[in-house]
Amino acid sequence: MTQPTPSGEELLRGKAYTGDGVTVYYDAPRCVHVANCVRGLPGVFRPRERPWIQLWNEGDAERVAAVVRTCPTGALHYALENGPPEAPDRPTTITPVRDGPLAIRGALVIQTPAGEVREVRAALCRCGASENKPFCNGAHVKIGWKSGGATTPEQRGDDRHGEGQRADGARESQEQ
Repeated sequence: MTQPTPSGEELLRGKAYTGDGVTVYYDAPRCVHVANCVRGLPGVFRPRERPWIQLWNEGDAERVAAVVRTCPTGALHYALENGPPEAPDRPTTITPVRDGPLAIRGALVIQTPAGEVREVRAALCRCGASENKPFCNGAHVKIGWKSGGATTPEQRGDDRHGEGQRADGARESQEQ
């Protein structure tokens, strides 16, 4: 079954930064500082300055959009003044990042505590410690989580889970 393509409006969350022909949206809680944007356009994405997104330093809106599409977490999105919304990758891909999240690209429908989110890029938590579940917030680094599962339930936060929610996939005992 094919998922519907998210509309441009569904992707535009976070603070808006407007430039010539393009608006970039930054959803801070989704950013884990991979820094593809900074490496791709260091004159535009300047994390040590305010505002940190300086679109006036780049006149090519398509170039800005191309760099934004490299953001693996979905923290950055764009709207082109005279162009189409971002199209999802086809087919959908899921890439486990070593000692980190699942990087997913495609026509995504993600269930969150706030409801359904349509997306084209996301980094989903694998360690169980994110405070922005299901999205990764970089907590795996803080707790020392490794892909091999070398962390304890207490480190991941599994000792304080809701019904049916265990990061390690274990089922709850009926005897509790």
